[in-house]
This record gives sequence, structure tokens and C-alpha cells, in this order.
Amino acid sequence: MQEARKLLAELLGTMLLLCVVIGSGIMAERLAAGNVAVALLANTLATVGGLYILIEVFGPISGAHFNPAVSAVMAVRGELHGRSLLPYVSAQLLGAVLGAWLAHAMFDMTILQWSTKLRDGTGQWIAEAVATAGLLLVILRAPPGRASAMVAAYIGAAYWFTASTSFANPAAAFGRMFSNSFAGIAPQSVPGFVLAQLAGAVTGLLIHEALCARKPTGLTDPQ
Repeated sequence: MQEARKLLAELLGTMLLLCVVIGSGIMAERLAAGNVAVALLANTLATVGGLYILIEVFGPISGAHFNPAVSAVMAVRGELHGRSLLPYVSAQLLGAVLGAWLAHAMFDMTILQWSTKLRDGTGQWIAEAVATAGLLLVILRAPPGRASAMVAAYIGAAYWFTASTSFANPAAAFGRMFSNSFAGIAPQSVPGFVLAQLAGAVTGLLIHEALCARKPTGLTDPQ
């Protein structure tokens, strides 16, 4: 029963996160009159607020990963049981698709669609690696009780300082390929993004480990 609650929290949290990202992108594009900077700013602000709230709501239940890369790192660290990794990822991917469809339904758009927005190139892949490495570093090093605000603030900043607008999440990339909207990504661009995100997650974990203080060996320190 406890495991089911965690999976439900991951599914709902990821669904609502994608609904926020895609829905705010649709609204922003409609209201910005062609001004992409204004649309991106509106999309950013909605994502920051939504992500903060979702982490606060679902964090006590499942850890509020909403991200296969985060779940994988937590499994490596022993903070998520290995047998829970695949169910977590499955719930996140399903939630991401449902979030895209929910956003379309709210805006009276065709529910089933594919994005045609290509996001390719070395710069975009480097950006995704940097965004995901930073995200994992923030999650792993955030002081107790401050992760939700720090993660939301980091993602908001990364929307603007990365060339890819910081997906930083394989589930987000997966869900956004089902939306031919402002926030979408073409299916053929998704594999490159996911590989870059996984590489970034490993990098973030390695940096965290390098920064961690090591336990004393028990040997006397020579004076």
C-alpha cells in the first residue's frame, strides 16, 4: 500500500508538472503576440511556482522525484530501493504523457499530437548535461527543508542560462514530444536530450561525491 501511494504521487506530480509546463507555454504563446522572450518569461514563472508547490505537496510521500534521472541517482545512493526504480520511472513517464494531454484538453486542442519542434545540436546537448548536473547537485546538497525552493529557483534560472531552456528531465522530454506547442520537442530530438540528461546526472553525482567530506580513517594525524 505504501509503495502504491508513492507511485501515485510520482504519477500525479509528474502529470501536473508537465501540465504546468505545457499549459503555461500554450497560454504564454497565445498572449505574448509573437514576443518569444515574454512567452518564455511567463512559462518560466509558472514552472517555478508550480514546481515548488508540487515538491512541497508530494515530497513527503514519494520524495517528489518526477524525473527518471533523479530516481536513478537515488537508487545508486541507496535512497530508493532498486526494485522501486522501474515502477517509479514508469509512473513518471505515464504521468508526463497524461500531463500533456490534460493541458491540451484545457485549451481545447487536439489531444493526440506530436511535436515538430526540432531541438538538436551540440550546444543543446551540452546545455541539457549542464542543467541536469546542476539540478542533481542542488538536490543532493540542499540543506534540510530547502530543496523545494532551491530546485524551483535553479530550474527557473536554467530556463534562461541554458541553450535548451533546461528540460533536465527524461520524463519531461518524453512528455513534451506529445505536444506540438511552445514547450514541445520533436521525437527525433528526444534521444539526444535523454542521453545528455543521464550524462549530466552522473556528473552531478560525481561532483557531489567529490565535495563531500570524507570520514576520518582513525589514524593519528601527525603533528
